[in-house]
Amino acid sequence: MKILTRFQKSKSEAVASEVFSVSRRDFLKMGGLLTGGLVLGVSLFSCDNKGKKISTLAPNVYLNIDSDGTVTIIAHRSEMGQGIRTSLPMIVADELGADWSKVRIVQAEGDKKYGDQNTDGSYSVRMFYKPMREAGAIAKLMLMKAAAEQWQVPVEECDTEQGQVIHKSSDKKLNFGDLVDAAQVLKVPDVAGVKLKDKGKFTMIGKETPPIVDLQDIVTGKAIFGIDSEIEGMKIAVIKRCPVVGGSVKRVDDSKTRNVPGVIKVVTIEGAGLPTPIKKPLSGVAVIAENTWAAIKGRDLLEVEWDLGPNATYDSAVQIAKLKEEIKKTGTVRRQRGDFEAARANAKTVIEHTYVTPYLAHATLEPPCALAVVKNGTCEVWACTQNPQGAKDALAEELGIPADQVKVNVTLLGGGFGRKSKPDFIIEAAILAKETGLPIKVQWTREDDIHHDFYHALSVQRIVATIDRENKVSGWAHHIANPSMSSSDDISAVQPNDGELMLGASDFPYDIPALKIETHDAKSHLRIGWLRSVRNIPQVFAAATMLDEIAEARGMDPIANAIELLGVDRSITFEQEMVNNTTYPNYGENIADYPWETARFKNVIQRVAKESGWGKTMQKGSALGFAAHRSFLTYVACVVEVRLDEHNKITIPNVYYTVDCGMAVNVDRIKSQFEGGAQFAASLALKSAITVKNGQVEQNNFDGYQIIRMPESPSRIHVHIVESDAKPTGVGEPPVPPFTPALCNAIYAITGKRIYSLPIDLAQ
Repeated sequence: MKILTRFQKSKSEAVASEVFSVSRRDFLKMGGLLTGGLVLGVSLFSCDNKGKKISTLAPNVYLNIDSDGTVTIIAHRSEMGQGIRTSLPMIVADELGADWSKVRIVQAEGDKKYGDQNTDGSYSVRMFYKPMREAGAIAKLMLMKAAAEQWQVPVEECDTEQGQVIHKSSDKKLNFGDLVDAAQVLKVPDVAGVKLKDKGKFTMIGKETPPIVDLQDIVTGKAIFGIDSEIEGMKIAVIKRCPVVGGSVKRVDDSKTRNVPGVIKVVTIEGAGLPTPIKKPLSGVAVIAENTWAAIKGRDLLEVEWDLGPNATYDSAVQIAKLKEEIKKTGTVRRQRGDFEAARANAKTVIEHTYVTPYLAHATLEPPCALAVVKNGTCEVWACTQNPQGAKDALAEELGIPADQVKVNVTLLGGGFGRKSKPDFIIEAAILAKETGLPIKVQWTREDDIHHDFYHALSVQRIVATIDRENKVSGWAHHIANPSMSSSDDISAVQPNDGELMLGASDFPYDIPALKIETHDAKSHLRIGWLRSVRNIPQVFAAATMLDEIAEARGMDPIANAIELLGVDRSITFEQEMVNNTTYPNYGENIADYPWETARFKNVIQRVAKESGWGKTMQKGSALGFAAHRSFLTYVACVVEVRLDEHNKITIPNVYYTVDCGMAVNVDRIKSQFEGGAQFAASLALKSAITVKNGQVEQNNFDGYQIIRMPESPSRIHVHIVESDAKPTGVGEPPVPPFTPALCNAIYAITGKRIYSLPIDLAQ
């Protein structure tokens, strides 16, 4: 079983960092991003469990302090609304004692010298929090040493604030810029000997300020997203792709297309066939034109005969029906505790249900787009990519040129959700630029986006729960079938990999005597990818709605039921119960560093009960629903308030979250991620579904693949953050998993009708 690559890291390794002075040679390689002065780099490297350095990865952040006092920090992660271009530089600046108004942030291109740039999996802050602080602390110490030498005072008597070094007893002050020349000749201190700032002295970390650095440009229309990229001589391309995954072009008649004013050329793209790797484009025919309108009109007139391939008869409804039968069988056991068959045989009550969720599309506000120039053995692209290094490597491979001859410029992203970590749309632009010798911008339309996504896979699950004669939950069996994300590269992969399974299934934390997790075969017929919170979406929907049903069967309050089932406070490792070579990846982190702690989970559950007024009397047609889950190492409990009118119209007046994400670094962004996460999850629960007939996606645009509108959106979203000194963890994806089951449980409390399939349809 393969661990999902988003979370992969050896369990025997830890991550450490070192700070170093950037040489003139390295500085020149920066291509003018920095301006001179004191320039420091940070390098992440792996250590064994004894702290011995294994291998240097690469510098991943550069900090420059110029003689005018400007602090320049290179942002090496992609910005898509989560505020990472603010959060990581803010950590450096706070530790340094910089004046935020004099901090300049520059977006890095895709390059291994910056270390990991794949902005995915909710791990940017957790991976870089400590290295960023250390970078700021090293620079701070060097500036203080320079000032102390000038003042002839002990360095321990100095500090920094608002871009100045201050001498506490004499109130002497020197601007950072005045100390650059002296500081840059000093030896860079060893990180191990540097004291980090006390939490009580933070001015930005853990606060609700500052606002995101791109806010002004975004609201005034000055921000540059992928769709805004332009260069002189640029041409526009749109592509008519094969409507069935794995199909290919048989014949093209482009005579009508070439008569459209503005059309320049028609190019056939070969495509990858089956399997469909994430770094390869689909087969199709591109129309290149002077403008988008001409390109689209030309594409409309193309006459293409397709070889639709082996997926031409695929029907998603038929697959769901077959999987409902498949999960009734014995599957591959992946986790086991106790004897479930005995628990079932001796049970007073057996509850058994099947849960179904559809394919989902990413539907980012900005569809995929990329601009490419290929000439003289080099390639330069501008793209809204979450993974610029992955794109760079894929471009080098596709074009047959060295990676150091490829430059990937990262724009702002109008949404990502995992879709833009795939480089297929960037490869399309490069192929066409090479073919034509022109700068080519490939623009996907909304219809392209809906028809040719890397979809979040459909899911069919069966859960069987048993209650014994003492009214205790005695058994839990969870059967899972869904096309695996591994199938994009390995068509033989028909069961969830370990990384997918840990997302709400193999990480089941409740202390039930008999437990069994089984997986079943489900063949892939579409391109499968990851969507915000990944398999947590269907697996937590199933598990948390079943837990609510168990509470009712036991005559217990759902929150009291959850607290009781968690058992005694403990740290869970899971590994001793994994079978058939299954592992528990723990989101790529060593479980000793990021343990699964039931006490923290109980705490968020109890806190959300208090904040939501759980147990209060609700007016007729209203109810509260509860669910909780740990994902991306963050503990979240959610209560959703629902109202139903006489026409069964659903409104959501309030959503209550309690979140324990360790050290809350950027409070404003944490709250915004949870506010957005609730809206995102509401769409998935109430509206969104992709269906496939004859191998082709049936939805075209937002009229078919629907998302919630303003009247359907949760009205008020209350986010309560647990104060903690634990290591920071992810916040982009954790809001999503518990929302849907909490919503479904609230609907049941009003209607007496359980929800077993999504999107919710109260007319069924």
